[in-house]
Amino acid sequence: MTMPVAQASRARAALAALLCAALASVAAPLVTAPAPAVAGIDSRTLGARYDSAGSRITFRVHSSAATRMTVNLYAAPTGTQENASYLLTRDSAGTFSVTVDVAALRSAGITGTVYYGYRAWGPNWPYRTGWTKGSSVGFVTDVDATGNRFNPNKLLLDPYAREISHDPLRPGMTTSTVYASGPTHRNVDSGPHAAKGVVLPTTTPAFGTKPGRALKDDLVYEVHLRGLTRNDPSVPAAYRGTYRGAGMKAAYLASLGVTAVEFLPLQETQNDTIDVDPTGTAGDNYWGYMTLNYFAPDRRYAYERSPGGPTREFQQMVKAFHDAGIKVLLDVVYNHTGEGGVYSSGGSNVYDIVSWRGLDNPTYYSLTADRQSSWDNTGVGGNYNTYNPVAQDLIVDSLAYWKNTLGVDGFRHDLASVLGNTCQHGCFSYSRTDPNTALNRITREMPPRPGGGGTGVDWIAEPWAIGAGTYQVGNFPAGWSEWNGQYRDTLRRDQNKLGVSPVTPGQLADRFAGSSDLYGDDGRRPWNSVNFMVAHDGFTLADLYACNSKNNNQAWPYGPSDGGSDDNISWDHGGIAADQRRAARNGHAFLMLSAGTPMVTGGDEVLRGIRCNNNPYNLDSSANWLGWSPTAEQSTFRTFASRLAAFRHAHPALRPANFYSAADTNGNGLAQLAWFTPAGTSPDGAYWGNANNHALGWRIDGTELGDPAPAVYVGYNGWSGDVNFTLPSPGAGKNWYRVTDTATWAEGADQVAVPGSETLLGGQGTNYLLRGRSLLLLIAR
Repeated sequence: MTMPVAQASRARAALAALLCAALASVAAPLVTAPAPAVAGIDSRTLGARYDSAGSRITFRVHSSAATRMTVNLYAAPTGTQENASYLLTRDSAGTFSVTVDVAALRSAGITGTVYYGYRAWGPNWPYRTGWTKGSSVGFVTDVDATGNRFNPNKLLLDPYAREISHDPLRPGMTTSTVYASGPTHRNVDSGPHAAKGVVLPTTTPAFGTKPGRALKDDLVYEVHLRGLTRNDPSVPAAYRGTYRGAGMKAAYLASLGVTAVEFLPLQETQNDTIDVDPTGTAGDNYWGYMTLNYFAPDRRYAYERSPGGPTREFQQMVKAFHDAGIKVLLDVVYNHTGEGGVYSSGGSNVYDIVSWRGLDNPTYYSLTADRQSSWDNTGVGGNYNTYNPVAQDLIVDSLAYWKNTLGVDGFRHDLASVLGNTCQHGCFSYSRTDPNTALNRITREMPPRPGGGGTGVDWIAEPWAIGAGTYQVGNFPAGWSEWNGQYRDTLRRDQNKLGVSPVTPGQLADRFAGSSDLYGDDGRRPWNSVNFMVAHDGFTLADLYACNSKNNNQAWPYGPSDGGSDDNISWDHGGIAADQRRAARNGHAFLMLSAGTPMVTGGDEVLRGIRCNNNPYNLDSSANWLGWSPTAEQSTFRTFASRLAAFRHAHPALRPANFYSAADTNGNGLAQLAWFTPAGTSPDGAYWGNANNHALGWRIDGTELGDPAPAVYVGYNGWSGDVNFTLPSPGAGKNWYRVTDTATWAEGADQVAVPGSETLLGGQGTNYLLRGRSLLLLIAR
């Protein structure tokens, strides 16, 4: 299968080595995990929690192999030693805990916020009474035969912390080797520098009323939270780039027809160092796909950054969107963590020890068969061990927290095929049906939203990763929707590779009608196909039709960036701006008129471009933020996009709950869905399979689908020249009216007619000359 465009953008590791490792692992034995308990959300009550009176704090953390654990408590997050340290007690299930009186902490000098971290000992570094911070007493090896990497010199962030104090790297402390293993670094005490958990009072849900809208009725707007408002003059300067600022854009997004905003990752990631050198990009992480903690809202996106502030502000933002009827979806990264992978330092290969690795490396990470290295299907350091029940607990508990306490309505899972892994160590093996995978446990414990809408979660997968067995488009469990990479690639090829990469009318029809070939064989529905032309990972909609190849090695603010796919299925349309805009209109129209759930990317409504950089993951810059001073042509496109979105929302025939039928189920003489050649005849097998046929029409019987229009017709001319379309019957006594023609001649503010102003064309047999590379939309009346 064709490698997905999005997949290649992440492959900054040695892909060839990964593929070799994957092939070598085919014969490796599977390690079977015990079945996790159903409905086990938060059953261990891990983390740091006040009692109901606020007078005591209980710390609870899991480790299957640790032999000793202490919690260090601080009055300040950096630059100091701990004010107090307590030894935790281990129970038979591997949970370490201790309860501390707040009064004792006050006596120790912690009079305000309580910051904390753990130190752990285990088989590769057992506790000895002579150990002190920064010493090697007790050390045996950096990693033992079972994969343990305990190091008590490294202060560990609680995976269940509700907020964290700062990132491991920050202004004034940019040396990652403080956290490293290996002979040069293992005895360095990370305590004064390490990110620490923040003990918060119990958070009360305060996110308004969740929309119960069915996913089929949504229009998803994928955007970076900071980039949404960082450059927006309508937002007060102090709030730009924050949760509070984002909430102020709810009305704007609603005006575009957006019903679900999907934010790039908002869980804490390493981004405190981005502004150290505003014009530098080395090591910067703007997108946020290197998670440091799965519970904490990222402080950098908060106006109120004091302890508890990011959590409250995030809830307030969610409420603002909910009050506007807009869902909040969150891009989450449970396939790898921000702890990273192996790197070379001091003449040795080392791993950073920040959190999960120092608490329970073989529980939280998939390792090679000899347990000495990370198993990597992500290209950024190694797989999270999604088949381990304890590691799954963290995923489920985190998702439940964002859903139940912070108000999130759904989740898009990055590189989600890793969540279907059935092998803990030494191999990768995806399964859709194994009940013990993280995929199936998630849907079992937090049921998906029903197809007709109501209470539930919108589960969306990016259905690929890196290496053998990870491309799983169309192969996710029931209840999961997917980014449909085949939709994207088929329609890009048809638009941009005419005569180079063949696309048949049959392939186009599959994608326009909801991809039943991918989702119809396992009980899923058209809306399980999340249709998209572009995403954050790759070109913008404008650049897809303005760039022949990537150009990532540019000067700030457009680069430099590394990585990015070399195969973007793009074309600059001869450099003709009018043709580029026409192609963008077609691409957007495809999404609005196809069965499935459409997703657009922030700024596409005004044709935002970033000069052909297709992997701007590290650019926290004006070039990568949304622009708010559109040109006349961009404003015209915004009107086109918003009116077409309004048309989709007004016509349920375009949003079917089930795959279309070819039958006439109400006896009015019209099939529910009928396909036509430009001549108005039904395509035969030869027409369907001939990639030299570049035009197709289809009619939907609105009377069978509760549509206010008796029929809807779409004609698409993918050919470079003009094609005459003979229109089929609009139904007895009806005529066709033109809603839009995407051709250049019609470009303008009213290219999509407002309801009631559509142009009368005529009835069955009417001829319509559709210009090259254009799309026609009609309704019957």
